[in-house]
Amino acid sequence: MDILADVLRLLLSIAIAFAAGKLISKLKLPSILGWLIAGMAIGPHALNLLGTSVLDSQWFEVLESILECTFGLMIGTELIWKQMKKAGPQILVTTITESLGTFLVVSFVFGIIFWSTGIPIYLAFLFGGIALATAPAPSLSVVNDLKTDGPVTQTLIPMAALDDLVGALVFFLVIAFVSAHLSTSGIPVPAVLFLVFLPVILGAITGFLTGKMLQHCKMPRSSLAVMVLMLLASAGLGLAINRALPTPVLNFMLIGMSFSTVFANMISAEQLNGIMKVMNPVIGFAMIVVILNLGAPLDYHLIFGAGIYTAIYIIARAIGKYSGAYFGASIMHSPTTVQKYLGFTLLPHSGVSLVFTGIAVSILEGPAPECASIIQGTIAAAAVINEIIAVFLAKKGFEWAGELHKAAPRAALHKTESGASA
Repeated sequence: MDILADVLRLLLSIAIAFAAGKLISKLKLPSILGWLIAGMAIGPHALNLLGTSVLDSQWFEVLESILECTFGLMIGTELIWKQMKKAGPQILVTTITESLGTFLVVSFVFGIIFWSTGIPIYLAFLFGGIALATAPAPSLSVVNDLKTDGPVTQTLIPMAALDDLVGALVFFLVIAFVSAHLSTSGIPVPAVLFLVFLPVILGAITGFLTGKMLQHCKMPRSSLAVMVLMLLASAGLGLAINRALPTPVLNFMLIGMSFSTVFANMISAEQLNGIMKVMNPVIGFAMIVVILNLGAPLDYHLIFGAGIYTAIYIIARAIGKYSGAYFGASIMHSPTTVQKYLGFTLLPHSGVSLVFTGIAVSILEGPAPECASIIQGTIAAAAVINEIIAVFLAKKGFEWAGELHKAAPRAALHKTESGASA
């Protein structure tokens, strides 16, 4: 009965978030802002409709992992190798410059502050490692909701996948060095690399098997059935591996992205279009649940208690993201709109940052509890404030780039591509 009551709570929460998204869209703002605000309003720190009994339950963990994998389809099915070859180096270089630029700016700013106040300098690098992470879900939901298309959108989608990889790699390397410095259980660098790339490897293997099976499917229904079953298998393998790890760190969106990238490049555009025509509404549903899961744990009270560290963190991170993206796009001679406005679409942060913060706190709370409280309080408050500002700025970035409501219907797009290749 308790599980049934929790399921009903989740369904009611989704309905409220959906209505809030529709309401906020009437104000010409992205629906995700409504979903985030609804999540905070009905989460454990406010009305408690979507409380810890749901958020901490095993069944919700399984559902959330499957939906994050499903969300990954939105990224992976756009990463068609034939289209990526031309822009590949530009995207790779820009991802590296905006990620490392953010790490350097935030680490430098907090390094000076902590040096002058007697706080251990290594904490500045943890701030930098957490700051470079981008949460792709909010910006990609703006892409989906406002039907954006153009150079900025086409750069952002593949960057969303690469950015998670670079962010996880840098963060875990920092964690490895800090834990070694504190003489806690050090993380070997090879293990760090393995954990970062494990979701990609897992998704690539299941995606390859899926692609081989889809090549022998003649009917649309059988193609869809194969893809869905293998998507569930990918999520199931990820859950099994996650539970075997000391800390559950696998990125399920990366599993879904890698899975769909591989099979999407092994089948025809027509077959892919048939699958995605059915899956697009499911991806839309997955977005709402994923964003609710980001918003519900955020405590709106932290807005009123946010200190100077929170303000510095948000500003330094925004400067790092924008300047890093601008620099990378400039040296690669990307379109002017990408140079000027891509940085605004990279500001969303909360989901990945909270996971990284939890890992950092677990490393610090024994040997340096005062540092653990500094990093936890700063990032938690920043997650609430930054997310609302970032969604608005992401929407403005696409608007200033002139890419709102420019996306062609998927079917028409694939027909155009097929005709061009013919």
